[in-house]
Amino acid sequence: MSSTAAANQKEEFKLKDTKPQLGERWPHGGIRGGGGWISSERATSTYDLVEQMFYLYVRVEKAKDLPTNPVTGTIDPYVEVKLGNYKGKTQHFEKKPNPEWHQVFAFSKDKIQSSVLEVFVRDREMVGRDDYIGRVVFDMNEVPTRVPPDSPLAPQWYRLEDRRGESKVRGEVMLAVWMGTQADEAFPDAWHTDASSVSGEGVYNIRSKVYVSPKLWYLRVNVIEAHDLEPHDKSQLPQAFVKAQVGNQILKTKVCPQKTINPMWNEDLIFVAAEPFEEKLYLTVENKVTSAKDEVMGRIILPLTIFEKRLDHRAVHSKWFNLEKFGFGVLEGDKRHELKFSTRIHLRVCFEGGYHVLDESTMYISDQRPTARQLWKNPIGILEVGILSAQGLQQMKTKDGKGTTDAYCVAKYGQKWVRTRTIIESFNPKWNEQYTWEVYDPCTVITLGVFDNSHLGGSGGKNDSRIGKVRIRLSTLETDKIYTHSYPLLVLQPSGLKKMGELQLAVRFTCLSLAHMIYLYSQPLLPKMHYLHPFTVNQLDSLRYQAMNIVAVRLGRAEPPLRKEVVEYMLDVDSHMWSMRRSKANFFRIVSLFSGLIAMSKWLGEVCYWKNPVTTILVHVLFFILICYPELILPTMFLYMFLIGIWNYRYRPRHPPHMDTKLSWAEVAHADELDEEFDTFPTSKAQDVVRMRYDRLRSVAGRIQTVVGDMATQGLFWLRHPRFRSKQPSVPSNFFRRLPSRADSML
Repeated sequence: MSSTAAANQKEEFKLKDTKPQLGERWPHGGIRGGGGWISSERATSTYDLVEQMFYLYVRVEKAKDLPTNPVTGTIDPYVEVKLGNYKGKTQHFEKKPNPEWHQVFAFSKDKIQSSVLEVFVRDREMVGRDDYIGRVVFDMNEVPTRVPPDSPLAPQWYRLEDRRGESKVRGEVMLAVWMGTQADEAFPDAWHTDASSVSGEGVYNIRSKVYVSPKLWYLRVNVIEAHDLEPHDKSQLPQAFVKAQVGNQILKTKVCPQKTINPMWNEDLIFVAAEPFEEKLYLTVENKVTSAKDEVMGRIILPLTIFEKRLDHRAVHSKWFNLEKFGFGVLEGDKRHELKFSTRIHLRVCFEGGYHVLDESTMYISDQRPTARQLWKNPIGILEVGILSAQGLQQMKTKDGKGTTDAYCVAKYGQKWVRTRTIIESFNPKWNEQYTWEVYDPCTVITLGVFDNSHLGGSGGKNDSRIGKVRIRLSTLETDKIYTHSYPLLVLQPSGLKKMGELQLAVRFTCLSLAHMIYLYSQPLLPKMHYLHPFTVNQLDSLRYQAMNIVAVRLGRAEPPLRKEVVEYMLDVDSHMWSMRRSKANFFRIVSLFSGLIAMSKWLGEVCYWKNPVTTILVHVLFFILICYPELILPTMFLYMFLIGIWNYRYRPRHPPHMDTKLSWAEVAHADELDEEFDTFPTSKAQDVVRMRYDRLRSVAGRIQTVVGDMATQGLFWLRHPRFRSKQPSVPSNFFRRLPSRADSML
């Protein structure tokens, strides 16, 4: 690649400033006949971060007194709304002369090519052409404009006309017709001309939607002990363990080291459960007969609703539960009660409300509140995002012999997910939809992804293809400032880095309490229970995976569904997988962290060796002054830091950070490294390839081992006396952990 082409490519990967016309602009007075345009005088607007898009709305409510077919004596009515070449139809009702539809049609003003709106009422016929019943005609110049926040336009009854419009016919239809924008309440559920080619179940997959993640809890099952176990072979004492299951999650305790009928474990099993608690806790006590054979000695099924919720680590009362002897079914239910002694298990079970259930990586976390609502603080700000449009999207599929893309955008912050409507067959879709979130912590990240809709034909076999993703860290935004940028949609593929298009956004972060926001910088990022009683790394990885699955399943049940592949991409399901490219990137991030100290040591070395005599003399003069006047040491240090801060302030970034290809080592990644990154788990590669990669990993691990050893020799701080320790991180540690680490800029 030539230097010019490389420079052009780097420019393509950069963030671009845009100047869209944001805010609402209405004709004078908001009624027909007003000339010119004026800007809204309202201080705030529901849709002030998007470009205004005008639509002609037609609300079809109902009809009455429709004539029946003289042959069949019945009528199967439906309404057809026609504007130029665009037609929209309601559903038809069988044998119903007084139908009710309550359906809205939205025609984009940019695509209106007719001065007349026609509303037809027809009778559907199984064979032949549908019968004409009547119509209503509207002159487009007479359509009123609805100006928010006015109340919705009241529908009216209209008499039907014959084909020529010369006389009235039997029947009436209730309609409301008005000109509005995407801010109208009818917009989300309306039939759009943008999707006029979609039919069947695909209509439900193109609508915009707001989703809420299910409320997740950690369920702690403390398995203490069991009494009076009865193995199948009475001559052998059992070596028992407990297997617990909640939904698809299965965990086991360790096998009791002693063979006894009264084993003890005192082991915690942690699950993820979602409200409403539909699943049950299944517990079985099993005997480890051989390494390959386990036999069930007893079981119990407990509904999750019986367990209490706690907000901290206070003690929870334990309970004894009688186990059903495995093998007795419904038909032998009476026989169970004839047993004189029953096997019992001792449990302590509770829901943990003091933790935040992690379903996303802590590097890109968008919410850190504990599960229990009683522990929530007041919001410190409001985040508003206008999803304007996308430009230059790549072809994602072929339809009717030509390449096309049916794009929609998904945004996730906190528990709230939003999905824009799907724009059909466009490489430059315009959404212009605005959404709002409450912000409880500025050190969080909003994630936006663009996808290609593969479910418009009603087929459910294909996955929605990912086009690209954008992350924005709120702490990098100035408050009360509108950022309008075009973000490159960069995707790393086995063939290398590829730009899939650009996403144009308008973002504003409004701070409600500056003092509270500053105070948060001294607090841990996660709730204190994560530090006082932390989970292991393996537990966190497993729990995050389970939480992600629960969220994906719940959101997949919505209409339209937010599909599993979309949720996994937004939550970075594969962020924990090994990548040589990411490892290199993180290594050089560590190197850059210490680059300042290295540069300072080099400078001091040059001063000591008189590389620059003038600098060395000035340093000696400064040291001599500080020795004579030691009270100037601290003021000099603070003055120097202040001047450095002022100097660096001039070069502060003017826009939020975005996906950095250089930082991510995406531009220079070797083909084999990318092939390894996209490999399946477990691997599907040949044995010699796996051996080569294993040897490479060993060499990298050897270097890391050396660095860690050097750091360990300097780790006296971590060996300090317990009196100077705290389970919660210190205030300076909290502050530096909350500073933007540029981790959200990595691919």
